[in-house]
Formats: sequence, structure tokens, C-alpha cells
Amino acid sequence: MKEKRKNGTVRAAVSVVKVLLAMYIATGIFLLILAGLLYRFELSENAVNIGIIVIYVLTGFAGGFLMGKLQGNRKFLWGAVTGLLYFGLLLLVSLAVWKGLHSGMTHVITTLVMCTASGMIGGMLS
Repeated sequence: MKEKRKNGTVRAAVSVVKVLLAMYIATGIFLLILAGLLYRFELSENAVNIGIIVIYVLTGFAGGFLMGKLQGNRKFLWGAVTGLLYFGLLLLVSLAVWKGLHSGMTHVITTLVMCTASGMIGGMLS
């Protein structure tokens, strides 16, 4: 019985890592596209900020959806965990690059809620 539970936990952890990797690859691709659009059309700062928000939400939704499909039960919880982990790594990278918080705490909390909620909604709809 313990071995069965251990195998399930390892399988879930591997699934989370795979989904997070796919989410970060998708985020990188979308951000490159946004950078190209910024260069080509000289987008305003507001348009770029909206684009970044859309990328975070779509990627979080897709990750939650995929994680819900892979796990099969408690889909909303797996989606929320995936979104939360996605945010956590985004925050760590941001802290490393900027050597601290570049934006205010309100922005950080808003991004946390967006990533977690979009992952949870993706998981619920899977």
C-alpha cells in the first residue's frame, strides 16, 4: 500500500515538473512574440503590460488544464498548485534578475492571484 502511494506521489511530482517546464517554454515563446510586436509596432507601455498579463493568464490556464487532465481527480486543486508554483518560480527569477522587487507588493499579490486562479480554472475545466 505504501509503495503504491509512493509511486503515485512520484508520478504526480514528475507531472508537475513536466507541466511547469512546458509552461515556461510557452511563456518564453509568447514573450519573444510580444517583444517582436513591441519592436515592429512600437507598442505603448500599457499595451505591453496587458500583453504580459494575458500571457501569464493563458499560460496558467493551459498549465492547470493540462495538470487536471494528467491527474484526473482534484483537478481544481492540481490546477491551483500548478499556477502557484508557476508564480513562485516567476517571482524567484524576477528577484534574481532585479535584485529585489521591481514593482510594489500590490502588483506581486495581483500576479499571484492571477496565476493561481487561472491555473485553478484551467484545472476545473479539464
